[in-house]
Amino acid sequence: MKAPRQLHIFVLIDALGWSVIENSSFLREFLPHRQGLRTQLGFSSGVIPSILSGLSPAQNGIWNLVYYDPEHSPFRWMRRLSFLPYAMLDNRLGRRFMTELGRRALGLGPGFDCCVSPKLLPWFNWTERRNIYERGGLGATPSIFDQLAAEEIPYRAYSYQHASDRQIIANATTDVAQDRASFFFLYLCELDSFLHMHCNDSEKVASKLAWYEQSLKQLFEAALRRDGEAKFFLFSDHGMTPVRRHYDLGADIASCGLRMPQDYLAVYDSTMARFWFFSGQARVAITDCLRRVPCGRVLPDDELRQLGVLFPDNRYGETILLMEPGTLIANSGFNGAGSWKPAGMHGYHPNDPHSDAVFLTNHEPVFPLSTVTDIYRYMRESVS
Repeated sequence: MKAPRQLHIFVLIDALGWSVIENSSFLREFLPHRQGLRTQLGFSSGVIPSILSGLSPAQNGIWNLVYYDPEHSPFRWMRRLSFLPYAMLDNRLGRRFMTELGRRALGLGPGFDCCVSPKLLPWFNWTERRNIYERGGLGATPSIFDQLAAEEIPYRAYSYQHASDRQIIANATTDVAQDRASFFFLYLCELDSFLHMHCNDSEKVASKLAWYEQSLKQLFEAALRRDGEAKFFLFSDHGMTPVRRHYDLGADIASCGLRMPQDYLAVYDSTMARFWFFSGQARVAITDCLRRVPCGRVLPDDELRQLGVLFPDNRYGETILLMEPGTLIANSGFNGAGSWKPAGMHGYHPNDPHSDAVFLTNHEPVFPLSTVTDIYRYMRESVS
């Protein structure tokens, strides 16, 4: 009879930054080995697949949520409606309708959001159609969950698609005591939205972290009662940078007098803008405009390659402008028309200290870690 496998618990808390807990006692009693990790350029849509696969976005193909794909766009049929005026579709109700259509009828998953003008949807596709915390969640790229399933190792994975953070921790605490699974993975997402609004309020942040600490202590105690040698790992995908400035990049681009989609396409992703060009005039005019932006810069291909986000087919953008840390693109598709005013944002250059993620564990690390992608090695070791 096989001896039971050692219990491993992995907890991913979205947006928990090293700058927030570096000097705190947060779970230090249970997780004494702690360090910051360099995040990856982009948002959770690209960082978490890299954590789950151990591969950079350029290797696993997954980076931002929206990418250029006119041939396979689930909305390509809408090109026949191009005669309709923008105002008819590009409004709150129109975007809501397209969001529900994508989620319920076009198979884009519960996370789909109409974050570009509905008139531009026929030129784009959506990355995260599957539940990435399940087998096959990363498409052709194997994730830790594919490996667990292939080796017939019982595991449990919990995410926002099924429950709140509170319920996830409660469910996992019960399951750890009663279930045969040896691998538990918890994705807790609610701290991200909280820090977007309150990252500058130290009292509120401390109170929120105290709740996570108390709740996770119960989980870890239940695990230790089952297996006194249980291994715990708590980590994040990125931190949260205080917002100091808003910049209306879209107004700059509009002043060039060009048309979408005839001359170019643009996607504004809170901290970066991505462009595709369909005429030499558009390329010259927009490139010149971007050079004059006082709080951002175009990332050269060499830097994109070094950051692991250079795609030869330009699906995520021919030209990418990244804003300086603390600067938010005003009126972007993801932020709405100025109605959302977050106190914090992520998605800046990985060199930004506020962007550093965390890695906490109750065992001396056996592999050195420097970036969030290194976390995968610890999950893979638990499968071996």
